[in-house]
Amino acid sequence: MSCYNAVLRSPAECSRGTVQPLIARNNDGAGVCGPCVGFAADYTCRQCGRAGNPHSRGRCAHCVLAERVNALLTGPDGMVAPQMKPLAAALADAPSPFPAIQWLKESPNTKLLAQLAAEGHMLSHELLDELPPSRNQRYIRQLLFHTGVLEERHEDLERIPGWLEHELEDKSAAHANLARPFLHWFLRQRAAIRRHPASADRDLRRRVSVALDFLSWIDQRGLDLADLAQEHIDDWIAGATSQRRYLIRYFLKWTTSRRLTRELTVPSIPRQEPQNLLDEDDRWPLLQRCLTDEALPTDVRAAGAITLLFGPSTERLCHLTPEHLKFGDKDTHLVLGRHPVLLPPRLAELLRRLAEQPQLRPQLSRVRPGPQWLFPGMVPGKPISTHGMTQKLNRHGIPVRTARNAALAALAADLPSPILADVTGMHRHTALRWVAYARRDWAEYLAARAEDQQEDNR
Repeated sequence: MSCYNAVLRSPAECSRGTVQPLIARNNDGAGVCGPCVGFAADYTCRQCGRAGNPHSRGRCAHCVLAERVNALLTGPDGMVAPQMKPLAAALADAPSPFPAIQWLKESPNTKLLAQLAAEGHMLSHELLDELPPSRNQRYIRQLLFHTGVLEERHEDLERIPGWLEHELEDKSAAHANLARPFLHWFLRQRAAIRRHPASADRDLRRRVSVALDFLSWIDQRGLDLADLAQEHIDDWIAGATSQRRYLIRYFLKWTTSRRLTRELTVPSIPRQEPQNLLDEDDRWPLLQRCLTDEALPTDVRAAGAITLLFGPSTERLCHLTPEHLKFGDKDTHLVLGRHPVLLPPRLAELLRRLAEQPQLRPQLSRVRPGPQWLFPGMVPGKPISTHGMTQKLNRHGIPVRTARNAALAALAADLPSPILADVTGMHRHTALRWVAYARRDWAEYLAARAEDQQEDNR
């Protein structure tokens, strides 16, 4: 955008008391409008009388946006349906009308909106469920909730039955008759939990996928569920190339509770030592870059610094809100677990900026109240996804996994496991393993260093 267009889109009060684009400066350097310097161009909208943001035919971008929103959402009777009006108002009231106009013109999401409006059906979750699953469908569902058109539901879990039906298309009826009730059993368990982890849908899909793989595996061996013995489970686990097959424990727990299988044992997942820790000689310069490099985006600097210092899971990082920050007269603390941790002043300032920045996407005015995310995503009302955050940090040279491992190893070397768990929010058993790993590794390092010193003294 040119500087002149930026001025036209940011009208302000002139010294003579009118609100106009300040296209010039007086002798004192203060902005002044065109009439004050003898330039007679009129930037007042002929339709609404608002100054600035000129778009076309003497109208401002706000009026053009409202017109195009109405055209987009017009139903078969030539009117915007009452149910659609909260969405229309939110779109028309976008704080940045030019990006919103562009979004209406180019986004595939608006094509789906136009289709729903043109069909004239009462909008509901059930109606959206009938559409082919897609990113556009999920975006529109969240948009309709965000603007008050639809009630909230836990979409990550609700869309799993549709995913399962797609997975069962090439499966036998016998497998489908086991997979469906197994999934519904898990969904009922999840429904009893008030707060779902963001990864709940991913975890359920993995467990159901493993169950389907296992059913295919026993079919290939001519086995029925009732025939399963411990040796078969051991063979299944022994053939694993990853830890994924250990998830069969959930399916077998369900089949045992329904007396479809005898009591069977799935061994615990073998504990693995942390791999690929970022070297301390690389970690501290990278942290310094996050705290001082103004060329990096603010969200990248803040997320990178938190990862390098405290090693939270990416899921926990993405779901941080301003409520997790505790600003005092002198110090700022961040709450990751049960106890807040003191922040370096530069990181505190970065997080303050994120907490105070506008949270709205350019094309949407918020209607329904909800969390204000420090790291908002592309979907209205949602934080950035864990995958999106990982990709973003990696693109800027911050390796999330190795940086997180290095931060946790450093903390575990200095803190008892209960305090590590309270500070980082990790499970106490996980904290205990980190402390055991870090102190053993540190002891080995000190022993190696002592040997080197003895060699030097000889």
